[in-house]
Amino acid sequence: MVRLKDRYDNDIRLAMMKKFGRKNIMEVPRLEKIVINIGVGEAIGNAKMLEAAIKDLTAIAGQKPIITRARKSISNFKLRAGMAIGTCVTLRRARMYEFLDRFISVAVPRIRDFRGLNPNGFDGRGSYSLGLNEQIIFPEIDYDKVEKVRGMSITFVTTAKTDDEAHELLRLFGMPFRKTGSDAGSAAA
Repeated sequence: MVRLKDRYDNDIRLAMMKKFGRKNIMEVPRLEKIVINIGVGEAIGNAKMLEAAIKDLTAIAGQKPIITRARKSISNFKLRAGMAIGTCVTLRRARMYEFLDRFISVAVPRIRDFRGLNPNGFDGRGSYSLGLNEQIIFPEIDYDKVEKVRGMSITFVTTAKTDDEAHELLRLFGMPFRKTGSDAGSAAA
């Protein structure tokens, strides 16, 4: 069984029930999916850039990503509707927990000048999004074979109804959120 899934079932779920006063175990928020997206604007002129991004995302996620295409034509960017402009993968179940475990324990500590994840990335409906500047923080990526350092966005979708519930769920999973002004003051007291 996956380590974080086991921890959720045994520890996190009970802690969430106690903190938010839930009576039924099915009311407790859970992680639903993780979506990883890499935008490749250079793919308009060079198709090899998109293939490199697909190869990197496949190595990071452990499953084959889909190609995202432009919805509209934008003449200033020399973009026509239907052109490939990025790649995206959605992780669920065991792969989702495996990725979350690798992200928290291996990739996040390798981020340069890391001071914690921004706690303002919640959308009001229980999802958390963050952007990474480089894909080389993941150990699956061989630094010597990287053609270009690319950024990516990662969205953690939960079943939580509020940002507070989603923040607490991700914090209990081990996400290292940055201390805000009110959190830092209460921690020092």
